[in-house]
Amino acid sequence: MTSGMKVAVYRGPHDVVIEERPIPDRLPGEVLIRVRRSGMCGTDATEWKDGPHLFPSDTPHPVTGVSGAFVPGHEFIGEVVERDGDSRYTPGDLVACGAGVSCGECERCREGRTNLCSSYHTYGLNQDGGMAEYVSVPEAIIVPIPPGLSLDAAGLAQPLAVGLHAARRAGVVDGDRVVIIGAGAIGTFVLAALLSLANADVTVVDFAGPRLDRALRLGATRVVPVDEDTERRLRDLVALPDVVIEASGAQGQLASAIRLVRAGGTILQVGLPARPAEIDLRPLVVREITIRTTNAHVFREDMAPALDLLASTALADELLASVHPLEDLPEQLELLATGRLEGKVLFDPSLLTP
Repeated sequence: MTSGMKVAVYRGPHDVVIEERPIPDRLPGEVLIRVRRSGMCGTDATEWKDGPHLFPSDTPHPVTGVSGAFVPGHEFIGEVVERDGDSRYTPGDLVACGAGVSCGECERCREGRTNLCSSYHTYGLNQDGGMAEYVSVPEAIIVPIPPGLSLDAAGLAQPLAVGLHAARRAGVVDGDRVVIIGAGAIGTFVLAALLSLANADVTVVDFAGPRLDRALRLGATRVVPVDEDTERRLRDLVALPDVVIEASGAQGQLASAIRLVRAGGTILQVGLPARPAEIDLRPLVVREITIRTTNAHVFREDMAPALDLLASTALADELLASVHPLEDLPEQLELLATGRLEGKVLFDPSLLTP
């Protein structure tokens, strides 16, 4: 193994470059991973477009000394290279990383809500992540990739774990009528997760086109294209849904969910609007509507089940768009930030640019 590696470095809006850096030192309790696939998501695209928001910006990097020189990538899998002597893993094992690190001792951790840990931090969001040839992470946040599952499919495990956590937060039970607003990547992950947890009647709403076609193939009961009459048609088709999941983050969609859901029903807010939204509290109060939110995933509950779900469904075939070398990251971030990607894109650091 050489002493250097290729990394993608975020330096600010519309500024991502490929650099050479030393392979990170492995600390006790950590596993050094050779990254085989690393994904990007809407958060990365937002940082690319007008960040940094979550990405570090003020503290000089410990290796380069440059402020803002940060390696993104919080959706990654890889191959074990080095580990402690008493590790359950051996070199060559394929593993998926949850990326989020919790302390295990605070009140929220003791409740099992590790995603709300008082010191929660994430590789690729708060510290250097997986858009690199190698990354060293705590063994506690990796799980084995099931035999036979392709690297491309396994590369979707972390975002699917986020979808599983969201589906659990929705509290859907057998027989519920559910509306999902938004059929992009996160909406699709929530749909697949929801269908694995409950036998529900699920209607998916988005603009007419490939996203809705994909939702039908993945098991949605019906789809409704967005137009000026969407809410009326939804009421005709679904009556009053028990649960509405807002997964688009588009302005005005939470207000639409409030109008749609039945009295005593539940709204799960998944999407993050770009601007603060004003909400009329009156219908929430007088109709006793519950609003829930969701953040990240709970590693012990969601990562391994996400891999199992990828192994037992066609989700990866439906959602994975392409695999690229790291050098293509700026171009692909631009496409995602401007809404020109329909599926998930992965990066293989071992690929060479044609």
